[in-house]
Amino acid sequence: MVPEINYWAVLLATASSMVVGSVWYAPKVFGTRWSKLANVDMDRPGSSATMAIVTTVIVSFITAWVLSGASAIAWHFYGGAFFWSAVVTSVTLWAGFTAARFITHDAFEGRSTRLTTLNIAHELVTVLVMAVIIGVWPPAGI
Repeated sequence: MVPEINYWAVLLATASSMVVGSVWYAPKVFGTRWSKLANVDMDRPGSSATMAIVTTVIVSFITAWVLSGASAIAWHFYGGAFFWSAVVTSVTLWAGFTAARFITHDAFEGRSTRLTTLNIAHELVTVLVMAVIIGVWPPAGI
């Protein structure tokens, strides 16, 4: 079975990850704290971030696409409202894959717990916003 996917919702969810990241890592939000914890120079030229931004767009699209498909599969399996299937699926995938892997890698790399917490919280907000977009704009026929 190939899950139904609303690609317009996936594209909007992809864009939402850029908005969430821009707000999250703004100096007045968590940017200054993150840059100190991650040892990142926030004053480096903007052109040095180009590849990181391109990479982020690509992986954000993949994340939104997988979340959309997984939400459709969960909805078919469990039933109920598609919106809640998307939200629960996003939190489940975040906890089981994103948060768990961040914690493991950061522990081995000796990163601070504060940095790990900040990063996994950002990822949770990102996938929840994606889930809301995907959940309120389900594929046709759902």
